[in-house]
Amino acid sequence: MPLGNHVTMIPLDEMSRGQPGGNGGANSPPQNCMKLDIESFEYTINQLNNYFAEAERASCSTYCEGCLACLTGYLIYICTETHYEKCLRKVAKFISEQNDRVYRPRGLLLTDPTTRGLRLIEISVLDRPPS
Repeated sequence: MPLGNHVTMIPLDEMSRGQPGGNGGANSPPQNCMKLDIESFEYTINQLNNYFAEAERASCSTYCEGCLACLTGYLIYICTETHYEKCLRKVAKFISEQNDRVYRPRGLLLTDPTTRGLRLIEISVLDRPPS
């Protein structure tokens, strides 16, 4: 029984088998939803982790970028993107490509984690077949 706003999490392998319940009830996936193989999911998660690690990595160029921002009163950011923003753009492009190639054909939709405060990976099950 959930307490407050806590949600019971169901492991991915149980969701793919239609459990709990197992009788095709409310917890089973829609008919147009194909099983997502673990390799595709792991590839997506590993690539996202790599992009975010790159965004957080300190280097000489990011240090100089910060110093230049301080010297210009952060007005430099009117003209240029930060290293972090460039990496977030790469993440958005990767998510879009993965949705087109892997998730949408299986009746799923991966939401960009930057829209969720970088706190979670949201995968939505689509009710209608892709058109």
